[in-house]
Amino acid sequence: MDFLTYSFIFLLSMFLGIELIRKVPAQLHTPLMSGSNAISGISLIGAMTAVAIAGDSTVALILAGFAVAFGMINVVGGYLVTDRMLAMFKHKG
Repeated sequence: MDFLTYSFIFLLSMFLGIELIRKVPAQLHTPLMSGSNAISGISLIGAMTAVAIAGDSTVALILAGFAVAFGMINVVGGYLVTDRMLAMFKHKG
């Protein structure tokens, strides 16, 4: 596929994601985020695979490295927020 096709797929998925999140009630945002951590973990594995097969291409290696870094920030941050949310429901006794 060419660059235009990839750009179209990216923009379409971005707008679809925005519309899906916009329709979620405020009470469900944090549980939805904790459930999406599994999906972020899968994309993190894909990014690590991209680093492994980047070969001699410096640009591909840099982009894959950024994908790993941002994916890891997303996964860790999501789990921290989920842990904080679950701590609110513990008894303070």
